[in-house]
Amino acid sequence: MTSKSLFVIAFTCLLTIILLPLHSHSHAAVKNSPFTYLKNLEGYRKGDQVNGIKYVKKYLERFGYLSYHDKSSSTINYDDDDDDFFDEKLESAIKTYQTNFNLNPTGFLDSETITMMSRPRCGVPDHGMIRSRMNNNSQFHSRYKLYAGNPKWPSNKTTITYALQLGDPIDASEPIRRALVEWGKYTPFKYEKINDFGTADIKIGFYRGDHGDCCPFSGPGARAYAHAFAPTYGQLHFNLNQTWVNGVVEGGVDLMTVGLHELGHVLGLDHSTVEAAIMWPYLGAGATKGLNADDIQGIQALYA
Repeated sequence: MTSKSLFVIAFTCLLTIILLPLHSHSHAAVKNSPFTYLKNLEGYRKGDQVNGIKYVKKYLERFGYLSYHDKSSSTINYDDDDDDFFDEKLESAIKTYQTNFNLNPTGFLDSETITMMSRPRCGVPDHGMIRSRMNNNSQFHSRYKLYAGNPKWPSNKTTITYALQLGDPIDASEPIRRALVEWGKYTPFKYEKINDFGTADIKIGFYRGDHGDCCPFSGPGARAYAHAFAPTYGQLHFNLNQTWVNGVVEGGVDLMTVGLHELGHVLGLDHSTVEAAIMWPYLGAGATKGLNADDIQGIQALYA
């Protein structure tokens, strides 16, 4: 290899290093978004047959809006989530999704709906929001939601322990501590960090793809920031393929803001229909958010 070639390679490597983002607690951004197919589906509606509709069905199934699998019946449903036919069930699911996110409930794939579906979001399904719509109880539409059965941490528990998984490439200790300080203002618990991951009430870790639970960071859940589980399971999983940062950084996702949201799930809050609330399922990249009056009312109602 000539000295000239060696110089070109060395210069290219140096330039790459200089141009890498220097955010603290950051990780490589998601490449090749799995939602690029959505851009080609704008305008399609009930009765259309078009390649890619099956992915919309899988997305809406993933987040609780649609089900083609009736476990109580042995009858095979003709309409399946693996076909590309835009059926009536899909139209109904899209209308519910649009209503939940303050979009015009057209029932077809308009540009606003595609834009919303393309945004990263929490990986927890929107069951509470959907139950509220289906019950047609308007007074509960624009407010916090609790999980079915109102699960919560027991009243005789004074301290909730938490631990971060050893070996994670991102240190979430301080953002999680600050998030728990915020929830601690409105809950009756003391939150204590311990080193024993196995015995902690809340177990926090960073994962990629299918990591052994119901909510893989792949497929329709590939762009999810994180997900968590209702009390008292106490699991909080961050998506390692996101670009994690502290504070407002262009293109980054604030760890404390997402932690605040997911810890709301761990404490017993479902998704809120109030966009200003921390429990709203979506968060804009490069943004931060704190507790809203709706979040405070919800957590106080649960632990009053």
